[in-house]
This record gives sequence, C-alpha cells and structure tokens, in this order.
Amino acid sequence: MPQFYVLTPLEFNSAAPTCDCAAHRFGNAADHPERVRRYPSDMTDAEWAVVRPLLSVPGWLRGRGGQPEAYCHRQILDAIRYLVDNGIKWRAMPADFPPWDRAYAFFRRWRDHALVKEFHDRLRSGIREREGRDAQPTAGVIDSQSVKADAVVGSDSRGFDGGKLINGRKRHVVVDTLGLLLGVMVTAADTGDRAAAQILLERVSDAHHRLALVRADGGYSGPLVEYCLATLALVLAIVRRSDDMRGFVVLPKRWIVERLFAHLMRTRRLARDYERRTTSAEAMIYWSMTLLMTRRLARPHPARA
Repeated sequence: MPQFYVLTPLEFNSAAPTCDCAAHRFGNAADHPERVRRYPSDMTDAEWAVVRPLLSVPGWLRGRGGQPEAYCHRQILDAIRYLVDNGIKWRAMPADFPPWDRAYAFFRRWRDHALVKEFHDRLRSGIREREGRDAQPTAGVIDSQSVKADAVVGSDSRGFDGGKLINGRKRHVVVDTLGLLLGVMVTAADTGDRAAAQILLERVSDAHHRLALVRADGGYSGPLVEYCLATLALVLAIVRRSDDMRGFVVLPKRWIVERLFAHLMRTRRLARDYERRTTSAEAMIYWSMTLLMTRRLARPHPARA
C-alpha cells in the first residue's frame, strides 16, 4: 500500500525551518542554506503544495536504515527539473542547487525503485479527476518516435530506423485521451513497432485494468490486433490514413499522442537521447511529464457551470 508524506506536526532539527519537506522536518536539510528560486523550471509555491503530499515517504523515515537526508527535497526536485528542461550535463548543475552527485543519487534511486513512475501516476490521476474523469482510463493511443542518440549510447541499445533514417533509439508510448502518459518503453531504433507494442501493451493493460480500447496507426495492424483481443482483452483500433489524402491531415484521436511527442521535444534533455541506459531514458520522459502536470494542477481551475 503506497505511503505518503506525514502531515502531522513534529519537532524540527533546526530552530527556524523554512521548508516543510521531510528532509527539513525530520532530516538534516536545515543545516544547508535555502536557495533563491530564479529559473523557469523551479516549482512555484502552488506547485509545491500539489507535489508535497504525493511524494513517497523516504526509507530512512520508515525505519529501513540509512542516514536522514541532508538536502531539501524541493531543491533536489528543482535540480532534476532544471536538468531535464534545459538539457545540461549532471556535472554542469548550477552551484545554487545541491551538489550534482546528490541530485543524481536521488534520480537514480527513484529510477531503480520506480518511484518516479509512482509519482507521475499520482499526478496523472489528480489531473484526470480534476477534469471529471475516472482515475483509471478506458481508452488510449499508442505510437512511437525515433530520436538520434548521443555518442555515449552503446551499440547494444541503439539501431538504425530505415523509415525515418535515424540512428538512435525509439520511444514507444501509450497515452490516454487527455494526452497523459500511461506507459513508455525505450528501445533501439530498429525495433519494430509491433514487437515493442506487444510488450508495452501487456504492461499497460496490467497496470490499467479498465483499459479497453487503444487506437493506433497502420503500422500496428496485422497479428497484433488479434493478439491484443485474445490475450489482453483489448481492442486495438487501427486509424488509417486515406489514400486520397494529400499533405498534412489531422486524423481523429491520433493527434493526441503527437502532442505528447511535441512536449517531449521541447524538453531539451529529450531532444536527443543522451542516456547510457534505456531505463534512464524512460525516467527522463516521466520527469518531463511531471513538469507539464504540476503546472497544470497548480493552474486555477475554472468552475464548471
């Protein structure tokens, strides 16, 4: 059962705490000075009010051992958001953030224990409920995007996409009808869409039991349609482009996933794949989506008539 931040008051390690994160309230973060928020990627107070209750309780606070954290969670999150949004190297982290190795250790821990996905899913559920939707989606859209890979990407996880003429990796994603991410898998660019979709759709259907319909383009047609229906109890609807269409034409529902790809490409760390591991590349995509969702949740929501 997921555990969240404890909201009951407790004595602080510092006489004058300036932040309400767990590292300040129960750890040693108060020993380090506060930073002035100055970057566009920094969380506003409204965003932090949304984010804080959704963070997982640290292991050291649950009696699992380890030392209490020494750096503010809000500052660590802002550091990772800055890296993802601006596309810098870890070692090029601005000096007003916590040390880069502490920020990377936080990123690595959240990646390896799927905490970033858990955090992302809580934000997505919050947006869906705010829009009057059920937390669990019933329909989605699947597609893939090939991106060039940096030189640090090894030959074991990169390939050449002959259709897009791109040497790098491919991002396979499933989104809901609001354009929010349901699942992602990063592979070499020469991996076929159908082969990757079979694995990804199995993961997504296991995580979202109410999912009944997924739309896709013609590249996913064939045996995959029958497999999804027979094995996953999932209807894979192929939205085809008519042969008499000329130029750019918006196809029903398929544009939703293209909007997500556009957001990812505006996040500079994702304009090219710089990650040595595919799990890191997937984590970067989840972090990019958290930027989008925290801003949306912090935005005043107009009252429904």
